[in-house]
Amino acid sequence: MQIGIPKETHPGENRVPIIPDTVKKLCHLGAEVVIEGGLGLGSGFKDKEYTEAGASISPDRTALFCNSDILLRLRKPDLSEVALMKSGCIHISYLDPFNEQELVQALKEQGVTSLSMEMIPRSTRSQKMDALSSQANLAGYVMVLQAAAHLPRIFPMMMTPAGTIKPAKVFIIGAGVAGLQAIATAKRLGAKVTAFDTRPVVAEQVKSLGANFLDIDLGETGQTVDGYAKELTAEQIQMQREAQKAVIAESDVLITTAQVFGRKPPVIVTRDMVEGMQTGSVVVDMAAETGGNVEGSVPNETVLINGVTVVGKGNLPNEVSRDASQMYSTNLFNLIEDNWDKTSATFIINFEHDILPGCIITHGGEVTNETIKEILQGSN
Repeated sequence: MQIGIPKETHPGENRVPIIPDTVKKLCHLGAEVVIEGGLGLGSGFKDKEYTEAGASISPDRTALFCNSDILLRLRKPDLSEVALMKSGCIHISYLDPFNEQELVQALKEQGVTSLSMEMIPRSTRSQKMDALSSQANLAGYVMVLQAAAHLPRIFPMMMTPAGTIKPAKVFIIGAGVAGLQAIATAKRLGAKVTAFDTRPVVAEQVKSLGANFLDIDLGETGQTVDGYAKELTAEQIQMQREAQKAVIAESDVLITTAQVFGRKPPVIVTRDMVEGMQTGSVVVDMAAETGGNVEGSVPNETVLINGVTVVGKGNLPNEVSRDASQMYSTNLFNLIEDNWDKTSATFIINFEHDILPGCIITHGGEVTNETIKEILQGSN
């Protein structure tokens, strides 16, 4: 099978879906790997490294789409690219299938088997394929670095001849993968960290990292079978806001990581809470790009609200693109290897597989994912 890997065309995207070390592994499986020239330059990988690993270079992007049996991507394809894919082609990337209904329809009509990396089930066995978690881990790290860069003071306590500098107070809302990494990073930098999550089950994880857990009684909450926080009611969100208000006012840094998969994130920090923070404080809104947890944050911009710096930068893993590429590349390879038949050197679509069916969106001219199928039917 020919595995084609085109360059990412999204503005500013430096991550790549496959790194040279992974090309070696794919070739070892018996695949023919073809990449678009210049694929890895944004993350420092030269074409020569790919060819030495066993890939060949295609100067023709259109031909790459037309001839490949498997296409490996980071971001979702354009509709014009879907039209170039041959029927039966397997396309693996982020797809945002809950919101990209026109794209799902196009993939279905083209006869493309599309796999969504967002839809990898959260199970112990699938952790090595879980791209959402691997990228969120890096996002948590980057958020703390951004906060530190904007904060006009240091994170750690420092005892000097001129007196003792108290540690910065950091409040992190959301203790999923990104939040836990943010807690760990802020603690490593010496900050005093408090965190909150709607799932009481994560309190022990927060405390194990050396942070304080803010206990707010919201009534019945919990998490989904995939480990995501359940969506709160409007009343619960208001209760959360009120309970957090005093902590936010005392914090030097506020980081929000609350995202609801497939839906607009909840606004859990209102503008008056931001305005109540000390001048010079910093807010980093991880969800700004998809709607925002913080009222007043602006996607991909840094703004001032009453003397408080509010960072709304998106695509946070891209800030550490080389490591992000390595992690995503490993996730892709693990998914491929797990479904690869070495005898025929082909990727096997098996709906009896324990992981694969959950992330297949279209196959054989049909939408096979029941959740996405219901969304499409509801929109018609």
